[in-house]
Amino acid sequence: MQEQVAGPPAAKVNNEPEQSFDLTVNDQKHTVVGTFDTPLLYVLRGELQLYGPRFGCGLAQCGACTVYVDGKPIRSCRMSVGRTVGHRITTLEGLSATYHGAGSNESAALHPVQQAWIDEQVPQCGSCQNGWIMYSAHLLSTVKQPTENQIRAALTGLKCRCGSQVAILRAVRRAAKTMGEA
Repeated sequence: MQEQVAGPPAAKVNNEPEQSFDLTVNDQKHTVVGTFDTPLLYVLRGELQLYGPRFGCGLAQCGACTVYVDGKPIRSCRMSVGRTVGHRITTLEGLSATYHGAGSNESAALHPVQQAWIDEQVPQCGSCQNGWIMYSAHLLSTVKQPTENQIRAALTGLKCRCGSQVAILRAVRRAAKTMGEA
């Protein structure tokens, strides 16, 4: 039987003291602890156990870590927690409530983009899906019936290694149709 040895404690990047930050995430108030420049992604996953946003590249290149700050998509791996105080953060877990309304009878229902992802059987490995869903939902909140070119332009810069982009485009078109009928 092999003994497990704990690694060294995580090194601080700078000598900045840890402090408390009050955040609003998915319409709930949370107090978290970290340094001003702690990546928001680390707080969401590590302290709040919100696993929709994923660690992909750590360089804001792939989009796996996407969340909304005041309704706009941002890459949470490069956004410091200190810069999000006083702003409304929405993760994949809160996407449905922002669409249906927190108190509505449909609050347990998925966002139309999430449902379209299931209906079109989009995910393969699933690592990047958070970013694609968040950017697709943002597009459809601003453009009701986007053209193929608008969809492609809105999703430019997101990365998928398993090649599910064709299914993603089908899912976005399906969600647009569903949202247009609502």
